[in-house]
Amino acid sequence: METKLNINQWAEEDRPREKMERLGAEALSDAELLAILVGSGSTKEDAVSLMKRILSDCNNNLNTLGKLSIRDLCQYNGIGPAKAITIMAACELGKRRQLEKAEERPELSTATRIYNHMHPVMQDMDVEEFWVLYLNQAHRLIKKARISHGGISEVSVDVRIIMREAVLCNATIIVACHNHPSGSIRPSRQDDALTQQLKRACDVMRLYLMDHVIVADGQYFSYREEGKL
Repeated sequence: METKLNINQWAEEDRPREKMERLGAEALSDAELLAILVGSGSTKEDAVSLMKRILSDCNNNLNTLGKLSIRDLCQYNGIGPAKAITIMAACELGKRRQLEKAEERPELSTATRIYNHMHPVMQDMDVEEFWVLYLNQAHRLIKKARISHGGISEVSVDVRIIMREAVLCNATIIVACHNHPSGSIRPSRQDDALTQQLKRACDVMRLYLMDHVIVADGQYFSYREEGKL
């Protein structure tokens, strides 16, 4: 008699959660994604097999799956009300996502736009903070991250963390940004040294350090515009 393996006994590369972590969500089938949501199957079949069977009854169509009721889903051995509600919630989120417009990412191709984007974040700070803006090839913002709080130095700003985050979010352009609570926009020797250190790291990683902008209330200093990059 053939012994059924549960998902925890599968090879690690075949388990849905591990597979998603390694390859991304797009590498998983609908059944594998749904199996992650329900977590477990029944004593007779694992979660993936169970979801394959349910999807098969829906002609492998997620829209048809979304039309099932809690009672319909609970007819399957291994699906109780909690799992049924989880499946229905996922289908509803998918429906709502289709109705949403994609979020507009700000385009930050100039120092003025960078200043206008970061000034509201920094205008009331009484200590220095160092931020990095991660952009795509079209100068659209992917994410921004605060790297240091309470003064900047080569010790407090770890360039390795900046490079690692750029790789993880698939950024091709980096912008450094920090504030001067004093109101002066004149860069210090420390600012210059950190900018050059960051530029060298970007050159090694084939990233483009577009600018380092110093933000003060009502004015800014751009390394790029001043010819220092």
